Amino acid sequence: MNFKEAIKVIRDVPDFPKKGIVFKDITPLFENIEAFEAILEELSKQIANNFDFNKFACIESRGFLLGSALAYKMKIPFVLIRKPGKLPGEVYKESYDLEYGSDSLELLKSSLNKEDNVLIIDDILATGGTVEAVEKLCQQSGASVSGTVCLMELGFLNGRKKLKKPFYAPITL
Repeated sequence: MNFKEAIKVIRDVPDFPKKGIVFKDITPLFENIEAFEAILEELSKQIANNFDFNKFACIESRGFLLGSALAYKMKIPFVLIRKPGKLPGEVYKESYDLEYGSDSLELLKSSLNKEDNVLIIDDILATGGTVEAVEKLCQQSGASVSGTVCLMELGFLNGRKKLKKPFYAPITL
């Protein structure tokens, strides 16, 4: 299966998580190993050719799924960016707005330092608030941010405008 065939398994879920939102469900990608493999091939090729970094910063929760597989495939460590109260130890915390509310993310203080240059991984770039918060978390730790890679960008929400670093997504809606 090639990349173009693989992305056809992504489905729309109307009115989730609330009325008026059309949720892009990538669950079928993980349920189809050939589709998942095609996605990982495309992302890892683009990452290797376009970004210089030594760690992935993966955003809870679907970013973990892509990020951990990419980290394993590319032999690069990854750090967890989680919702509040999920990480043991001292954390940096950043709040942000979503297209349907607000939230916060945390990063363990011991996960990154000034020697690190990270590539942020998530599934979808929507309004950009989540990735912008992760850029700030990484900066709080002293780390540099190389850029962000997502599987999909909802271009009509203009989230890319909030990002300070290079961005790549093979799918733009």
